[in-house]
Amino acid sequence: MENFIITMTYLLAGIAVKRIPDFPLDTGKVLNLFVIYFSLPALILIKIPELNFDQNLFITALIPWLCLIFSVALILIISKVFSWEREVTGCLLLLIPLGNTAFFGLPMVNAFYGEEGAPFALLYDQTGTFLAFTTYGSFILAIYGKNTSKPTFKNILKKILVFPPFIALIAAFIFKAHEYPKTFSIVIDSLAQTLVPLVMIAVGYQLSLRLGHNVKAKLFFGLALKLILMPVFALFICKISGFNSFASKISIFQAGMPSMVTAGAMAIMADIKPALAAALVGSGIVLSFATLPLIFNLINMLL
Repeated sequence: MENFIITMTYLLAGIAVKRIPDFPLDTGKVLNLFVIYFSLPALILIKIPELNFDQNLFITALIPWLCLIFSVALILIISKVFSWEREVTGCLLLLIPLGNTAFFGLPMVNAFYGEEGAPFALLYDQTGTFLAFTTYGSFILAIYGKNTSKPTFKNILKKILVFPPFIALIAAFIFKAHEYPKTFSIVIDSLAQTLVPLVMIAVGYQLSLRLGHNVKAKLFFGLALKLILMPVFALFICKISGFNSFASKISIFQAGMPSMVTAGAMAIMADIKPALAAALVGSGIVLSFATLPLIFNLINMLL
């Protein structure tokens, strides 16, 4: 409870910062970039070596892809049944499978499960969400976006290989059996400590609730699928498969995170139903403060 209150305080601080004229308009972007280049890689270098190679790693990497397949299938079916326009389908296909499992998920996992959940949350994000965004997300943007270039294998591979957190992930696995020098450990530990406050301040700063009258039905469906049905599906998979480990709980919890902010920004830039994209991101973050405790309790009851 204490961690949750601290996390909420950072979020409120971000909302307050937005109303202080001295902060530039790109404050949120600067905070995000610092997290991507320093805070998140540092946390990965610290936490990933703590992982043990067993079935927990397998289920943590598998759940996000199973959730992606489940959500895509359901979106295509519902869009067909209700004859939703092409842009709506594209927006939902981009934002619903891709959760905010790094910028929002890591602080939330820390708040509900403590630092012990960080390694599994990071693995879920890097092997699941990040890879899905660079591969699956690129194709959705190319198919449904306006004035977007066709993705190539070379461009996708380049995005993956030069992404700082992914580089840190590879380095963490390579040096897993070795102990870091003391000074280096102190430096990366101090950088890792900046992740939760910076991320939540950035989320608060960029929080936006723009609701259009013509997107309410699609918004309700998208939020219900993203915040409730996907984690319930992940819970169902773990339950029938006999996966009831701590890693499984983190994976289910991560499946219930709101839509990825970056995916929402890309949808807006590609003109894929911008109003719906903005509403899914903003409303999802706000509502997740109510749905995540419910998912947390449901996991504890059934696993």
